[in-house]
Amino acid sequence: MESTDSSSSPIALSRNQCIGILIVAFLGWFFGGMQIGITGVAMRAAPIELMHQTQELDLDTYKRLQTAKKNKIVLNQEESNLIQSWNGKAAQWFAWYQCAFLFGAALGGFLLGRLGDRIGRTRSLAISISWFAIFTGVSYFSTSPTQLLILRFLACIGIGGTWPNGIALVSEAWSNTARPFVASAIGMAGNLGIFVMFSLSKFRAVTPDDWRWVMVVGAVPVVLGIIIWFLIPESPTWLSLAKNPSQDDLPNLDPTREVFGPKYRLITFVGIALATIPLIGGWGSANWMLPWAGEVGSQIGDETLKADVGLARSLTSIIGSLFAGMIAVSIGRRLTYAITSIGALVIAQYAFWFSTPIDSSFIVWVAILGFFNGVFFGWLPFFLPELFEARVRSTGSGISFNSGRILTAITIFTTGALLEYFNNDYATIGKITSWIFLFGLIAILFTPDTSKKNMET
Repeated sequence: MESTDSSSSPIALSRNQCIGILIVAFLGWFFGGMQIGITGVAMRAAPIELMHQTQELDLDTYKRLQTAKKNKIVLNQEESNLIQSWNGKAAQWFAWYQCAFLFGAALGGFLLGRLGDRIGRTRSLAISISWFAIFTGVSYFSTSPTQLLILRFLACIGIGGTWPNGIALVSEAWSNTARPFVASAIGMAGNLGIFVMFSLSKFRAVTPDDWRWVMVVGAVPVVLGIIIWFLIPESPTWLSLAKNPSQDDLPNLDPTREVFGPKYRLITFVGIALATIPLIGGWGSANWMLPWAGEVGSQIGDETLKADVGLARSLTSIIGSLFAGMIAVSIGRRLTYAITSIGALVIAQYAFWFSTPIDSSFIVWVAILGFFNGVFFGWLPFFLPELFEARVRSTGSGISFNSGRILTAITIFTTGALLEYFNNDYATIGKITSWIFLFGLIAILFTPDTSKKNMET
């Protein structure tokens, strides 16, 4: 499990310490997944109540008109235009909140991933988790859509730092034999967090009248951050480098400059591509299934339809991510990614062309797409750390994974414009943006073989 080679890692971890590292890294990304779930379940309802507070919308009138639409009561032209305008503004804010998540997480991945290579994985992981928990808790007191946007951006900086530091810590604490399983477990944790958030929203609906409770839930992991800071040991590999600075000049190292330097430049861009494709596929196309289902659910009087769609997708994502590492070891890392790209493209295209949220088959296609999504995000924490040496592993993994968030945010801006152009036709947006999965077949051709990578160096 832990390294016993004194030349490369003189500070061995006990079995219990390795298990403790796995547990806290798992929980860290589990709560990160819940943050992703918060975006899906609450960021469509929240701006409606907040626009009421800023007098841009009358909440009682909004609820009356929405109820009339559910009951298929014909609205006059003025009322129809009014509810359409309010829903359009709410949809625009939803897109902005998605972008706040993505830009914030990207910035956090750069800054806090770099911090993990400078001050250690464990302390940086503790800082990252505490950061997003505190700012999520503060979001409870938001009084305007803009204020919530700023607080969500700040919270998501911590989410971005959680992934690379947790992955680097686990990858260096566990042996190469165990890594496919523990890395997949971390990938599964995020999807499990999304699933739990959607499950909670099914038992307690997130509405414009009642959305702030999710911010309280999102503040809970501050306790985990404190536990990690005081009780969890540092990566032996990182400590070995820190105690032998002459080997790689660690104190003067600029890890960001190195991963974009001659040695790693191509690898870094390949890593960015590999992470960007499933991120855009997930956020830029599949994630629009949620507001689509929410809108249709409101029209037919089924307030749980959005939660059901989210649950179906996240449940199968859990399964896909759990087995991703084992699949990669069995058939090869590159072949796994290629097959997953093909499967995601075919299923997404079929779902957007031939089904709608009111069809019984829609949830089936969402679930299958969720499985491929899970494989992607179980594969990435297993594979990306293999691309980089220990001294830049957190930075390289963080930049690779989180650069995709910036490109995905740009895609969301584009899909927001397309949504307006195509008159809220979610299916058309999905048909266009899901073609991104095709580029996975190209990107994987430039990927090096990392099957013999020694994670202690």
